[in-house]
Amino acid sequence: MFNFHHISLSVTDLDKSMEFYSGFGFKKILQWEADDNALSIAHLKLKESILELFCFADPRPAPESMKKLETDLPVIGIRHFGIQVDSLREAKNFIIKNGYAEEIEINKGKTGIDYFFIKDPDGIFVELVQDERGL
Repeated sequence: MFNFHHISLSVTDLDKSMEFYSGFGFKKILQWEADDNALSIAHLKLKESILELFCFADPRPAPESMKKLETDLPVIGIRHFGIQVDSLREAKNFIIKNGYAEEIEINKGKTGIDYFFIKDPDGIFVELVQDERGL
C-alpha cells in the first residue's frame, strides 16, 4: 500500500545543487519556476527515489547547529539522507577525485553498516552507505 516517494531539500542555488547531485546519478525529471521567480522546484530521480529541491529567492539560513554532525543529529527532524553504494572505497575515491570532499573517514555504524558523510553545496549532510546486511 505504501512506498517511499521523495525527500525534499531547500537549497540556495538550484543549478549548483542539481550539478552536485547529478554526480551521484540523479537525473532531472521536472523543473518548475514561479511566475514571480520567488520559487523554483526541481525533481531529480535516482532509480525509484525522487529528490525534490526547493530554491527560494529569499532563503533563510540554516541554524548553526546544522553545521556539525554532532550538533545536528540530536535535533528533532530529518537530519540527512543516505545514498547506497556497492563499494565505499570506490565512492570515497570518486568523491575525492571529483572535489566533493577532501578528507573522508569510513566508519562502522552502530547498526552494522559502513558509512561516511559529505556535505552538499549548502552544507546539508549526505551519508554514503555500504549496506551488506541483507535486510
